[in-house]
Amino acid sequence: QVRLVESGGGSVQAGGSLRLSCAASGYTVSIYCMGWFRQAPGKEREGVARIYTGGGPGIYADSVKGRFTISRDNAKNMVYLQMNSLKPEDTAIYYCAIVICDTWSYGTSGQGTQVTVSS
Repeated sequence: QVRLVESGGGSVQAGGSLRLSCAASGYTVSIYCMGWFRQAPGKEREGVARIYTGGGPGIYADSVKGRFTISRDNAKNMVYLQMNSLKPEDTAIYYCAIVICDTWSYGTSGQGTQVTVSS
């Protein structure tokens, strides 16, 4: 059974940093492109960052470019999202998901982790 579990969310002040982690089980994460998404109250889920199977530079939403970094450790079956210079508008539930490479279309995702940024 494929399962993704996010962790690392929390409450920070604007300008702070958080590192989100996504632990995959039930499958080998290395064979899939992976992504991070977020959903703020009253808004649709949006793609934040995605990464190819072998890693390398990620693809980012304009709103987070230069502040967020996606990475993966295939040996540990983990995907990460380093978030720096956080802004109140980054407040949302963050999800990791299997994505179709070169798209923001996603399949299996986790239960999410809450990120709250105060001004």
